[in-house]
Amino acid sequence: MVFRLAIGIVATVLAVALAVGWQILVVSDFGSVARGFTPANWWFLILGSIFFGLVILGLVLLCAWLIREMGHSQRQQAFLDAVTHEMKTPLASLRLALDTLERRDPGPERRDAFLRMMDEDVERLHRTVDHVLAAARAEGAVGGPLEGRVELRALLEDCIAQIREGHKLDSEAIRLESDGTAVVRGDEAEFGLVFRNLLENAVKYSEPPVEVHVGVMATGDRRVRVQIADQGIGIPRGELRKIFQRFYRTGRDVQRTASGLGLGLFIVRDLLRRHGGRIEAKSEGAGRGSRFVVTLRAAT
Repeated sequence: MVFRLAIGIVATVLAVALAVGWQILVVSDFGSVARGFTPANWWFLILGSIFFGLVILGLVLLCAWLIREMGHSQRQQAFLDAVTHEMKTPLASLRLALDTLERRDPGPERRDAFLRMMDEDVERLHRTVDHVLAAARAEGAVGGPLEGRVELRALLEDCIAQIREGHKLDSEAIRLESDGTAVVRGDEAEFGLVFRNLLENAVKYSEPPVEVHVGVMATGDRRVRVQIADQGIGIPRGELRKIFQRFYRTGRDVQRTASGLGLGLFIVRDLLRRHGGRIEAKSEGAGRGSRFVVTLRAAT
């Protein structure tokens, strides 16, 4: 792919140089040459200029397409690496725990510790598979928004409790503020997946002590807005839209230190679109935290 891109760039540069040189040659002696021009000569000159322009445009578009494909290929490779890591690490841990339990009796306390570790590994595998399947369902989802009624405060409280328990956080790490009982249209299970993903990201990309604020408010246009704000690593302004792409993970340092498949925000965006909602990412830049604002249809 890199070799093809290099060829495209070289060909573009040569075409531009040839077109510019040809135009300079014609213009520099244009007065004497133009006097002997016939209509056919003028047509050849005009068509030649148009031809050069189209060739250059085609080469530029080809280079742009190759650059986009290279980025997509890199994201796919990063996704495969992440899936391999997310699968192999808990499997290796499970194998080690099982081998230990089979060879000798470690005692009640150690056995309980091994069982808790195995349960966490199984949960991690389950979460990985769920993300891959949810991404496939979200991308292929058709039809209009779902029409169930979901009480947002209760759903968010349940999601927050799950994240607190999973990350062993205290009650002040994630705070919920709501201006009332907001009821929205949609599927409760899919909304649960949306908010668990957003809360998981807010915690995962925050340095201790974790501070996440969740706010719920009704707007005047029969919509409900949920904002999840953290004090974490932030998002560079140039990546605020890219983070919703499939397989995209911001920053190489983050990719090395934080687990994940690069599918969470892709799933969130597509599930919200299916429900007639939307999501927007906001950040003042790297190291300055981030906010995700979800807008949903209020139930009437």
